Amino acid sequence: MTQQTHRIVILGGGFGGLYTALRLSQLPWESTQKPEIVLVDQSDRFLFSPLLYELLTGELQTWEIAPPFAEILQGTGVRFYQAVVAGIDIDQQRVHLQNGPEIPYDRLVLALGGETPLDLVAGATSYAYSFRTIADAYRLEERLRVLEESDTDKIRVAIVGAGYSGVELACKLADRLGERGRFRLIEITDQILRTSPEFNREAAKKALETRGVFIDLETNIDSIGKDTISLEYKNQVDTIPVDLVIWTVGTRVSPVVKSLPLKHNQRGQITTTATLQVLEHTEIFALGDLADCVDAQGQQIPATAQAAFQQADYTAWNIWASLTNRPLLPFQYQKLGEMLSLGVDNATLTGLGIKLDGPLAYVARRLAYLYRLPTLDHQLRVGFNWLVRPIIETLSR
Repeated sequence: MTQQTHRIVILGGGFGGLYTALRLSQLPWESTQKPEIVLVDQSDRFLFSPLLYELLTGELQTWEIAPPFAEILQGTGVRFYQAVVAGIDIDQQRVHLQNGPEIPYDRLVLALGGETPLDLVAGATSYAYSFRTIADAYRLEERLRVLEESDTDKIRVAIVGAGYSGVELACKLADRLGERGRFRLIEITDQILRTSPEFNREAAKKALETRGVFIDLETNIDSIGKDTISLEYKNQVDTIPVDLVIWTVGTRVSPVVKSLPLKHNQRGQITTTATLQVLEHTEIFALGDLADCVDAQGQQIPATAQAAFQQADYTAWNIWASLTNRPLLPFQYQKLGEMLSLGVDNATLTGLGIKLDGPLAYVARRLAYLYRLPTLDHQLRVGFNWLVRPIIETLSR
């Protein structure tokens, strides 16, 4: 009798999920042991999220930063389902898909990412725009086009949150709207980019100042209206007119993840061991935004693309090890530094002993992300386009 093939089901096709699937497909399985690998995501495209901002300025195109899963997974043997996860039965080891099949699993990878909570403030769900997915970018693009084509003299934009996303959005949109843009960056704490290295924070302050972005520190959002935002500063509420509110604050795990009978932290993230396995369920692995993970050195792992990318490698290896009777490896997080886009042709980066800002940092950031794109084929296509496109644009002038 032949040994039954194991099935690995990966939920979520972001950095954690997709890169786990790709790595699993490349590991040296014996022909009798090669498992079936299934990847599930509600979108038909992978999103290289750190480059999402460049869609709004036209620096990059959708195909470059969001290739279809069918294209990426071609020839890998990974089966892809475009579906919403309706539920997970961890006792029966089955995943229930909305309007789709029920999938039994031997190993499960939870990599569903997070959601932007818009219900924290009155009016945000109705009037604020989130910026996390391709759909969010398209919706925001449509609103920007309407505003740009209107006869309004100034386009007033309020961005909630002065973390990475808020700062990068403010710089990109300020470059796009130019003199027509009026920007407020609203932050509840006493500084922007609170967790960033000082060099990056100072470069960001300079970029925001150059673009005329007004920063409201130690300021709460009281409510958001159709064309207003109410700000609370030192117990005083001030309501100001606004044309667009973009919400970049917070990450919440999906209801499907929150409802699982597993150990969660206060933020709803699933607690894992250093080998990225879920407590009391060694057949389940969790990584990325939804995982509360401490590595082998006791470092709390941040919910960043860089961390998820590294976790994917270990998750794939540990699944392979668990199915081939090899020792599992505890996750070792390497902090490689931090890169921020600060407008068109401008960025800042620190890491590995390097500090750069300006156009050179912009190029270095692009090259670093080119290297991180999911497949060699996609890297070559995008890299070639980045080389050729400026030449074509120059010749067509």
